[in-house]
Amino acid sequence: MAEEQHPDIRVADSVVFLDREHEDESYRKLCSAVSNGVSMIVDISWYPWEMATQLAVDSGLPLVRTLLGSQQLLSALDSYLESRNATDAAILMESESDVDRTLYALLGESNIRVWVHAGLTRDSARALKTMRPEPSFYVIVGSNGFVMDTYKRAIKEKLVRRDYRWNLLFTDYSGSNLDLSQLVLPTAMLHVDPAECCRLSSRREDCSCPAELQRSQYILNALIQYITDVYSRLDNDLTTVTVTVDCDSIQGWEMNITRDRLYRQFAEDTDLSNETVFYWDGDRSGLFLRSRFILSMYKPDEDLQTVATWSADEEYHLLPGIVLEPLRHFFRIGTSPAVPWTLPKLDPDTGEPMVNEDGQPLYEGYCIDLIAKLSETMNFEYEIVTPRGGTFGMKLSNGSWDGIIGDLVRGETDIAVAALTMTAEREEVIDFVAPYFEQTGILIAIRKPIRKTSLFKFMTVLRTEVWLSIVGALVLTGFMIWLLDKYSPYSARNDPASYPYPCREFTLKESFWFALTSFTPQGGGEAPKALSGRTLVAAYWLFVVLMLATFTANLAAFLTVERMQTPVSSLEQLARQSRINYTVVEGSTVHQYFINMKFAEDTLYRVWKEITLNATSDQSQYRVWDYPIREQYGHILLAINATGPVPDAKTGFDQVNDHTDADFAFIHDSAEIKYEVTRNCNLTEVGEVFAEQPYALAVQQGSRLQEDLSRALLELQKERFLEQLASKYWNDSMRQACPDADESEGITLESLGGVFIATLFGLGLAMITLAWEVFYYKRKERNKVQILEANMEKPESKNVLEKKVDNFTKVRKREKSGKLNKSGKNVTIGDSFKPVAEKGVSFISVYPKGGYRP
Repeated sequence: MAEEQHPDIRVADSVVFLDREHEDESYRKLCSAVSNGVSMIVDISWYPWEMATQLAVDSGLPLVRTLLGSQQLLSALDSYLESRNATDAAILMESESDVDRTLYALLGESNIRVWVHAGLTRDSARALKTMRPEPSFYVIVGSNGFVMDTYKRAIKEKLVRRDYRWNLLFTDYSGSNLDLSQLVLPTAMLHVDPAECCRLSSRREDCSCPAELQRSQYILNALIQYITDVYSRLDNDLTTVTVTVDCDSIQGWEMNITRDRLYRQFAEDTDLSNETVFYWDGDRSGLFLRSRFILSMYKPDEDLQTVATWSADEEYHLLPGIVLEPLRHFFRIGTSPAVPWTLPKLDPDTGEPMVNEDGQPLYEGYCIDLIAKLSETMNFEYEIVTPRGGTFGMKLSNGSWDGIIGDLVRGETDIAVAALTMTAEREEVIDFVAPYFEQTGILIAIRKPIRKTSLFKFMTVLRTEVWLSIVGALVLTGFMIWLLDKYSPYSARNDPASYPYPCREFTLKESFWFALTSFTPQGGGEAPKALSGRTLVAAYWLFVVLMLATFTANLAAFLTVERMQTPVSSLEQLARQSRINYTVVEGSTVHQYFINMKFAEDTLYRVWKEITLNATSDQSQYRVWDYPIREQYGHILLAINATGPVPDAKTGFDQVNDHTDADFAFIHDSAEIKYEVTRNCNLTEVGEVFAEQPYALAVQQGSRLQEDLSRALLELQKERFLEQLASKYWNDSMRQACPDADESEGITLESLGGVFIATLFGLGLAMITLAWEVFYYKRKERNKVQILEANMEKPESKNVLEKKVDNFTKVRKREKSGKLNKSGKNVTIGDSFKPVAEKGVSFISVYPKGGYRP
């Protein structure tokens, strides 16, 4: 075709196959072909061949590189992925040869970590699922049929899960004729402008390209024609356009001028127009196809949208008005269930653990909220992963790790966000980030003692014999007051002349009433007048004051100590007693802590014994009365083993809750205990936190995420987000719902209810007494009326009547004669005698005969 267009030029070629595993043999073939006389070396390998380049430099031959495969498409894809913040990508090719060529094209040219595979089989799909770190992007490169078939297989293998993560790259010219119904998620598609096909075949732009178009052959045909055309336009004074080379002694400068003019012509053609089929790249000494790339975005609910078009000789850029935000990074975040850090999310209706669409469990808790906030701050997507073996991570006998640490070491996860303590042993295999929870440690949980409530608990302040003694003192004092008042010559009863005013008469009843009321703030009332009685009352009052003060003080102390009473208050007290059993979670960090502390005690004891028994040392310096190393943790570990470690924390809290006598303790992580105490009114924490350690995030060793996470945590601390998160999960206000949430509020009704009962008893007794008094009074009056009626109905005899008249006459005579009664007062005559008041009149009770009833 070139000779037909330029009859004055003859074109011949010699093809040398490049075997990079045997480059020396390939070079000998190339040199042999050059020794026969050549005008140009055309390098169409996927990656520049350095030996061919050196041969061209030594011989002065022009060397032109070109690309016949999908290298330019891969470079365009690389530019797009970098704009979307990609760090790695999995590329699926049609054949193994395409895999090798792609690796040659990308190595050293791309900043993206790639995994390239031929096709998508069940094994390769499983490899993609288990790949760690998981690729941030997936690319299918090939013809239309291969791309769509592979995409369907990826859907079947459940690999297509996130938007814009799958990219379809078409190496043929069918990118504009796609069946979009097969796409299930938003997808990016990259292909070459179909108009290139017409340009390569020198046809009109509206031509149709055949489905089986050999694109590489068309490119090579167009390249040869273009080179032939350039040679035809060179100056006629160039006599040397072909040169022979001696492979044993390569030297020659005859072709230098021709080479320079040839390169200059390539550059001039490129600068002259942007519509040429090829463009010249002087840095790479290449004539490359001026392909035009079209990048489109597809959304299931929208039409296909073209977002970028650019040529191979241009930088990647979007169309005006189009903005593509960098896709969020995707990280697999490892965590392990722990209260309240990572809790299975339960269905509010059924109470069953919830799962996502893939059957993976859903979680909630402190760490889950922290992950969500970090995702928002650092702009990444994530998947929560729990370890398949172990919990937080322990070093196994073979040197490997399980749990979260093992997943990080093996690359199963990118970040660990859990209740993970920082240890030097873990630091050897992973990198910790700044702590997010400053200090946690070990704490003791125990059940609150159940106080035995009694309505008459105030009576238990004093023993029974004391109460009996008080009652005896009261009775004896009342009797003595009556006795002294009756027989003392100076009492108001026996010495009325010294006390002309009305005085209290201390009968036996009044004496007991005085002794009883002396215990009240009202006091006993009027005291005896005699000195002996007053002496007794003063001593009795002193007794009353002391007893009341003693009772009041002891009652307050008794009720206060009862509310504050706890069986133990520290780990040392727990270790020294034997009534309370205690345990830990088997295999937990707390269990390991006590094992390590016992080992430390044993080691220190052995060292101390060796020092003291060493004959070369001054033993007198180590002779002490007290053993300098306590065996506290050894006793604790023995007690734990005797009780038996529990399989999990829930079992431990349940056992504590079941022991209502507060004779069982659970030693566990302080954060979890504090969380459980805020939600269980029966539990309380004992002592202070010990063995404190911080919780921190972790990443793989050397991960770039360490600095980013540290910066994000500092931002969250400035926003006080971590404090808000802590107050959310350790909220002491939740204990206000407990019946005794605030034990400082005062004494409960159960403790002093007997006082009210005693008062009510006194009220009831008073009402009963009132009823008795009314009954007694009415009965007495009724008896009096009956006697009177009986007397009135009985006829009086003549002698009785005469006797009454005589008596009346005698009384009247005494009155007239001025005689007085014993009291010195005048009296009147009648059925009953009443003393005359100061300003009153004497009267006679007269009852009418018959018929009158009171």
